[in-house]
Amino acid sequence: MTRLFVSDLHLDASAPDATRQFEEFLRSHAAHADALYILGDLFEVWVGDDDPDAEKARVVRALHELTSSGVACFVIHGNRDFLLGRQFCDRSGCRLLQDPVVIELNGERVLVTHGDALCTDDHSYQELRSSVRTVDWQRRFLSLPFEIRDRFANKARAGSKAHTTRTAPEIQDVNPQAVATAFRVTRVRRMIHGHTHRPGIHDLEIDGEPAQRIVLGAWYEEGSYLAYENGRYELRTLPR
Repeated sequence: MTRLFVSDLHLDASAPDATRQFEEFLRSHAAHADALYILGDLFEVWVGDDDPDAEKARVVRALHELTSSGVACFVIHGNRDFLLGRQFCDRSGCRLLQDPVVIELNGERVLVTHGDALCTDDHSYQELRSSVRTVDWQRRFLSLPFEIRDRFANKARAGSKAHTTRTAPEIQDVNPQAVATAFRVTRVRRMIHGHTHRPGIHDLEIDGEPAQRIVLGAWYEEGSYLAYENGRYELRTLPR
């Protein structure tokens, strides 16, 4: 059984090399897997399933080619593409999962999540996240013309970059207590997430028991994915 995990691809027309690399990843590595999990921020921005962008349409077609071949593809909302909806799923063949969600890999329960909810020290971001994830906010936003939503998203991206620049790196990382709470509440001993762009495998102890937190890398400079095969987890890079 082979399961692949990716996150934080941030695909966008301004970075065509990343899109081409992801398409190649789908045709090669993912095509031979049993399932692919995309743990958020597949796109740099997604303001609705009616987005006419040609580069995004390329990605959706590539995903449809993968799922049509029999490879299951699961997607979790990220902080940049939390408006992915039913039409995206219909066109791509992907299935949206709740965030967080516990999956089973060879009998082991594993928590998978985008990871932004674990960054509880970033109070201003968490306040924003709480607002935009409500059904009412999303319904009102999606009722606006696409051009207005697109302009809003561009302003939000600029604000996000400014916030990242002026916020200490440790505040933008996961909070250890939030991580421990997630382990306890879900009663798992392994967690996989993205969002922080700090790939690594962290061994820790929760209530006297061993646990592991696996962080996926971003795709800004090179491809990155986690492979689960024969009971082993391995972070791998794809030089661009």
